[in-house]
Amino acid sequence: MSDTPTTPPLTPSIEDAEPSLPCVMVFNANDPSGAGGLAADLSAMGSASAHVLAVVTGTYVRDTTEIHDHFPFDDEAVTDQARCALEDMPVQAFKVGFVGSAENLSAIAAIATDYTEIPVITYMPDLSWWDEVEIDNYLDACAELMLPQTTVLVGNHSTLCRWLLPDWDGDKPPPPREVARAAAVHGVPYTLVTGFNAADQYLESHLASPETVLATARYERFEATFSGAGDTLSAALCALIANGMDLQAACAEALTYLDQCLDAGFQPGMGHAVPDRMFWAHSDDEDEVEPSSKNTLGTEDFPLDTTKH
Repeated sequence: MSDTPTTPPLTPSIEDAEPSLPCVMVFNANDPSGAGGLAADLSAMGSASAHVLAVVTGTYVRDTTEIHDHFPFDDEAVTDQARCALEDMPVQAFKVGFVGSAENLSAIAAIATDYTEIPVITYMPDLSWWDEVEIDNYLDACAELMLPQTTVLVGNHSTLCRWLLPDWDGDKPPPPREVARAAAVHGVPYTLVTGFNAADQYLESHLASPETVLATARYERFEATFSGAGDTLSAALCALIANGMDLQAACAEALTYLDQCLDAGFQPGMGHAVPDRMFWAHSDDEDEVEPSSKNTLGTEDFPLDTTKH
């Protein structure tokens, strides 16, 4: 037997190390323009220090001006992607974007049912580019299958009103709490309503439950038209919740992050502008920004009261 002592490893093995980033599973379509879809999820969640398990549900055919078409994967392909990753890695949150078909919504709802303790952030984009029959089938399936699994529903005020309150006949548009009440009929406890017209030069976002409005942020309108803002906001919110933030703080930080993404936005093509979700990684004056202060989202860096747009 050798008398030579064994030297302990200087660092723990990868197998023994605690995971440094929370895992978030995202169901969304590929967006070749880079404006929204999985492109938005990956960059926004990476900015919020989350590891993304990206389940591709299909692909858009689009540019920065408009969506021309969409090709969904079948539900078995979506299920196999998700189940394989979930057997290997625990997740702290799910995000559901546009998944292309009622069958895919059914498959994702079945997966969420097996992980009832995991919060689900569901984002409903504007679907006006799509066929009317397809829209109706998709919205009906989402209301019946996905919303009962949803923790926070995110969407633009006009999009959510057309979907959840189609028969509203009031003199004024439904206030955010009415939208939250309509979502609660399907089992949603919290709704983040964006783009509420507060005044000519202002838009508001409201985090609401059926009982009350929990948080409000007001912004000045941007002159530019953006693609991908909703996916960016819902992705950041999901990642921050996965990092353990309470809902109101996560909402405040996600809204301020989106505001700064839009403020730094750019126009890569001939169409709409795109949020710069990695604005923190570069600066006009590199000497004024410490490297350690640019690589994560932090409450101190993105206070709600600095939201301008």
